[in-house]
Amino acid sequence: MLFIEWSLDSGWEKPQIKPLENLSVHPAISAFHYAVELFEGMKAYRGVDGKIRLFRPRLNMDRMLRSAVRATLPGFDKEELLECIRKLVEVEKEWVPYSTAASLYIRPTLIGTEPSLGVKKPSKALLYVILSPVGPYFSSGTFNPISLWADPKYVRAWKGGTGDCKLGGNYGSSIYAQREAMELGCQQVLWLYGEDHQITEVGTMNLFLHWQNEDGEEELSTPPLDGIILPGVTRQSILDLAHKWGQFKVSERYITMSDLIAALKDRRVKEMFGAGTACVVCPVSTILYMGEHLHIPTMENGPKIATRFLKQLTDIQYGREDSEWAVVVS
Repeated sequence: MLFIEWSLDSGWEKPQIKPLENLSVHPAISAFHYAVELFEGMKAYRGVDGKIRLFRPRLNMDRMLRSAVRATLPGFDKEELLECIRKLVEVEKEWVPYSTAASLYIRPTLIGTEPSLGVKKPSKALLYVILSPVGPYFSSGTFNPISLWADPKYVRAWKGGTGDCKLGGNYGSSIYAQREAMELGCQQVLWLYGEDHQITEVGTMNLFLHWQNEDGEEELSTPPLDGIILPGVTRQSILDLAHKWGQFKVSERYITMSDLIAALKDRRVKEMFGAGTACVVCPVSTILYMGEHLHIPTMENGPKIATRFLKQLTDIQYGREDSEWAVVVS
């Protein structure tokens, strides 16, 4: 693990790479009591050429620094931290699976460690990074669509809040709704926002809709980064690829459940899928909304677009396609 301590008096201490161990901290630290903490999620991939790569890691560093500012945790040099992570992965390179269906998950974490019950900016902090090999998201090796539960009584994030930062509190507070979704026979929550039931995120993923919009245009749309949407690395990569392809309209726009229902009735919906580090893309087949099961024809349409994004992104990650998005570790 990578281990770096910080204090207001001394700043950042010398980074250490050492064997994974339990942390010894005071029971009054602000991370425990007031959720003054954040994390990131990224992966290292062993390519077909044997080289180990990170995928667009500077986007993770950018987001982590933004989260630190929002959580009143100390700032850091993004390039220095990325070099420390690169060195950690290099030291632990045998933990990167020899497989193009698996990867090494990297979890950078920053917590407030001041031993005080005062609700304030911490004067001490700890940044650490842990690693774990992970297998394929879909155990069968093929796309398995998921079912969603959409109910406006639970909200993941709100304007002026922290929904655009990767803070643990955003995730812990979502578990209750996730449990209810599973009790209703659904696998994930489709998070809605506002009186008009805007579609925001799915589970812990960003959401994409490939459809024919109200003006008859073929469009790939995703909710805009307005403060309640997490700026996902996979989200940005899908948008960048779609713009590069130039084959259909690409929009960051609001979509309501009324918009979706109208499009389903008119048979204008082609595919809906989530996007994130864990799964890359994850097709959606059903939404339970207001007591009604809405069928999304993602799988009937291939899913052509979701599969195309999955292929190109994983080709870059595993070195089958050269790209400046891939940063070679060793």
